[in-house]
Amino acid sequence: MQLEGKRIIVTGAAQGMGATCVRAYVREGATVAAIDVKDELGRQTASEATSTGPGTASYLHADVSDRAQVNAAFDEAVHLLGGLDVLVNVAGVQRARPAETFTDEDLDFLLGINLRGTVFTNQAAFSSMRDSRSGTILNFGSDAGLTAMPGLAAYSATKGAVMAWTRTIAAEWGPLGIRANSVIPAIQTPMTTSGASERDNIYSSVPLGGKLGDPELDFAPVMVFLAGDGARFITGQALAVNGGLGMVR
Repeated sequence: MQLEGKRIIVTGAAQGMGATCVRAYVREGATVAAIDVKDELGRQTASEATSTGPGTASYLHADVSDRAQVNAAFDEAVHLLGGLDVLVNVAGVQRARPAETFTDEDLDFLLGINLRGTVFTNQAAFSSMRDSRSGTILNFGSDAGLTAMPGLAAYSATKGAVMAWTRTIAAEWGPLGIRANSVIPAIQTPMTTSGASERDNIYSSVPLGGKLGDPELDFAPVMVFLAGDGARFITGQALAVNGGLGMVR
């Protein structure tokens, strides 16, 4: 088991890539705190992962855009886990519309979850990791933060900011033994399967097969590696798991 003894928090854990991470980490022997706002799905994900083992997962409710909720959930999670080795911050949202039509509410929504949520969860994790002088933070960027994707201007801005934040904390917190990387996925999720035609056209241009990656086959093994000791000398990177999508945009 690659992650036996690891104590991991996953946000956005109820479904999609977050749920995939929870299942993969439990399969590899980790103890996981799964955080989301979708309580029924979150509890189901944690329960099903635990039922197959050999690790375990517990579910906690928190809105990552709310600092007080994040701090309370992380305090509880660290208590349950007995410490914290890895944070996997998957929680994220997307809204597609022409750049000139984004409203204040759209911006507050996207910035609140994608950027503020990243900052709040990372800061909460830092409090525990600083004391142990070790830890791994995995945030989620996007090809949209690196290249133009029409209709996703505000989302792109938040993801570009997430990747810039991640590089900076990797430099600031590295001397304390904490590493931080961004993951750039192009993976099948409930959010991508309900995409607009423009995004569907983008996904069809993926060099490896003209489609998005499989969560269990293409994504989970990478996330296990990045959370494990084999990646101990990787930090400050934006690691694409996207079938080469970024090369052709």
